Amino acid sequence: MSPAQEIARRRTFAIISHPDAGKTTLTEKFLLYGNAIHLAGTVTARKNQRATASDWMELEKQRGISISSTVLQFDYSGFAVNLLDTPGHKDFSEDTYRVLTAVDAALMVIDAAKGVEAQTRKLFEVCRRRGIPIFTFMNKCDRPTRNALELLDELESVLGLQSSPVVWPLGNGPSFRGVFDRRTRQVHLFERVPGGAFQAPVEVASLSDPIVREKLDDYTYEQVKEQLEMLDGAGHPFNLAAVRAGQQTPVYFGSAINNFGIQLLLDGFLNDSVPPAPRRSAKPFNGTAQNGAVTPPSQRDNSAAGVAAPGPGSTSPAAVALNSQPSTLNSQIVPVTYPKFSAFVFKIQANMDPKHRDRIAFVRICSGKFERDMVVNHPRSGKSMRLSSSHKLFGQERETVDEAWPGDVIGLVGHSEFHIGDTLTEDKSIEYDEIPRFPPEVFTFISNPNPSDAKKFRAGLDQLLQEGVVQSLNLRAGMTTSTLLAAVGQLQFEVVQFRLESEYGAASRLDPSPWTIMKWMTPANPEEKLGDPAHFVVASGVAFGTDKLDQPVALFPTEWTMRYFLEKNPSVKLHDLPLEQAR
Repeated sequence: MSPAQEIARRRTFAIISHPDAGKTTLTEKFLLYGNAIHLAGTVTARKNQRATASDWMELEKQRGISISSTVLQFDYSGFAVNLLDTPGHKDFSEDTYRVLTAVDAALMVIDAAKGVEAQTRKLFEVCRRRGIPIFTFMNKCDRPTRNALELLDELESVLGLQSSPVVWPLGNGPSFRGVFDRRTRQVHLFERVPGGAFQAPVEVASLSDPIVREKLDDYTYEQVKEQLEMLDGAGHPFNLAAVRAGQQTPVYFGSAINNFGIQLLLDGFLNDSVPPAPRRSAKPFNGTAQNGAVTPPSQRDNSAAGVAAPGPGSTSPAAVALNSQPSTLNSQIVPVTYPKFSAFVFKIQANMDPKHRDRIAFVRICSGKFERDMVVNHPRSGKSMRLSSSHKLFGQERETVDEAWPGDVIGLVGHSEFHIGDTLTEDKSIEYDEIPRFPPEVFTFISNPNPSDAKKFRAGLDQLLQEGVVQSLNLRAGMTTSTLLAAVGQLQFEVVQFRLESEYGAASRLDPSPWTIMKWMTPANPEEKLGDPAHFVVASGVAFGTDKLDQPVALFPTEWTMRYFLEKNPSVKLHDLPLEQAR
């Protein structure tokens, strides 16, 4: 198989949703239909085994929420699938945002009884800013739901996203019997299986077939006919170019827990989704791709986006797109077919294997071919490194991978010098800047109550801080001997404390801090230097320090103290974002 074919068959996507919309259940059912597992529940069982061994997933069970993103890789119908299941809870949203930098598309799961919820809107906006194509699955149709037409209207009114139903529900709640495929004009009638453990038996027929008429009551049958006529006459026609440009979302209906409509969703998503897209280098890049270049999602025109990419073994439209673009780029765009390897680290996880206390870096490949034991450049340190311990991932499980292609996510073990956002490349002119930092919203002090555990406490805290979800701030000398932690959500502190105890055997104590707001500081006049904070005019409770990059920060207990500071210190400018992003 040629490099272009290998790239064209890759699909790298994340599943996003509000908590409890059914994201993890849908992930599990994709694996069931992709033959990655043979019995639904296996993924949960693996998590439970992991919790028994290290107590890490025990907190997930206690809270009933996902805490950390999971990478799952499998082959299905000629596609090489990289599926990233993300946390839905807002306190873990920073992990989700970072994962979204590594994907080419997103599948948005919505509870059909609740519609678009708060966290869904936040995650959608992240996808919109990145130009990521979004597919929508209306879940839990086997329970009483809102009117399907109202759900479509909400997508457009709340998210501003044009919707085009591909699959339509037959019935609602107890009367739900299957779905209608608007492409093939066929009805898929489902039978329930105990606990949704196996693929649901399907019976396919036309809408006018007597068996369909027997399954649906009079009201449901007439309602479905009326809705389909309305969609055919006044609905938005499916436009693949608009989908791939992030302007339209294909909508599917079904029930993940009962396996209703899952295969239609999986097949439709993989065929209509985009292959790996090129990435932008932080500095000018001049290179020649072997087979041309791909236009980024935000710049794709209708001709390049209007054809779906099938699996290998045929003339892939994705490969056609690869070959249809100019071969030489004089910009910062790194084409996926550029022959030299490049990738970036988007996540770091400690202790995935509790027996070895290892540390794994999740890497998204952007160009070239990865080969185990290859030597790459690490621009941040300026060193060359051999990538020998490389793994293909399936949740907590892993297996050695010898080669990988753009779009793939691999795990690299044993490199303590890797940080989130780092570039790995054979071409020193490439340096990615994909991972944003987020302003923290909550703060707490963490300390070690047992002096005999000081070494374990410090080693454990340092390793957990390297994962980047919680950060530490350095306050001015003399303010405190405890470490000040900052995060997007309060639950992150509980996770750190739980993991220090369970993974490192170190007790810790959390003490509240008085601050609710943090801002980065620069001089109001770029030509001047930031003065000594001791000379600032401040209200009571304001503190100063630096972040992990030694950028100056100010901490305020209230909005009033921040406004007072700005009024009394006109030589200082405050920023909501880290300085490298504010610039």
